[in-house]
Amino acid sequence: MIEDGFRLGRHSFGANELVVMAIVNRTPDSFYDRGATFDDDAAMKRVELAAAQGARIVDIGGVKAGPGNEVGPAEEIRRVVPFVEAVCERFPELAISVDTWRAEVGDAVCRVGADLLNDAWGGHDPDLAHVAAKHGVGLVCMHTGGAVPRTRPHRVGYSDLMGDVLEQTLGLAQRALALGVPSESILVDPGHDFGKNTRHSLEVTRRLGELTATGWPVLVSLSNKDFVGETLDVPLEGRLTGTLAATAVCAWLGARVFRAHEVAETRQVLDMVASIAGTRAPAVSRRGLA
Repeated sequence: MIEDGFRLGRHSFGANELVVMAIVNRTPDSFYDRGATFDDDAAMKRVELAAAQGARIVDIGGVKAGPGNEVGPAEEIRRVVPFVEAVCERFPELAISVDTWRAEVGDAVCRVGADLLNDAWGGHDPDLAHVAAKHGVGLVCMHTGGAVPRTRPHRVGYSDLMGDVLEQTLGLAQRALALGVPSESILVDPGHDFGKNTRHSLEVTRRLGELTATGWPVLVSLSNKDFVGETLDVPLEGRLTGTLAATAVCAWLGARVFRAHEVAETRQVLDMVASIAGTRAPAVSRRGLA
């Protein structure tokens, strides 16, 4: 495990750096943008904007997380591999993450330059970690409570939620390490909304310090999720304020990577938290000096 910086493929991140991971959905049925970046040109414009707004990682996904039409490995590869290759060529300064749980997809995207495999289904395909080790890329180890890909939680319960989060994520991280994934390239994710109801997601946010204290860099995916909407009783389009509040809390508690739809707003929140924490100087400091 590491307590300082981390590395994803060709890209290094500093000890105190709070990193925005921009979401780019290559699906026609995304819950958030409903296919707005399914077209290649629209998706590339999204990457360009995210980079300009301060994202250092882009997370490209070819299958929506929730239930929907069946998308097989061949179709997922068709949606993401040529796009990953194009983004790597056009934006060499960006780390490229691919949101997939399938080893064959992971292998295909790594062959064209992906730096991180974002396994949002908690090791459902155990061979994905082998792929990360084979290519020397990063791997996200996420808690799902054993949920099956593309299913929603139903009356799920935990005797000790944070104990379960720690057991699964750290177990996956140690397995990845044993398989040869570089220690500086393993991230852990508490899995907000995955295998959890709203109260569970609030609890893992409140207790995130228990995960960050392990020394593994923590990724959180909070953006516009159901736990935000239910907590505030707001529709999808009203979830930004709650998302940013949760982002600030997670940053203060030590999370390092923030998967987000709204890059500019997330970047400002993280910069403000870092400045309050004393790890970032204000952009300007004129007040009281004139």
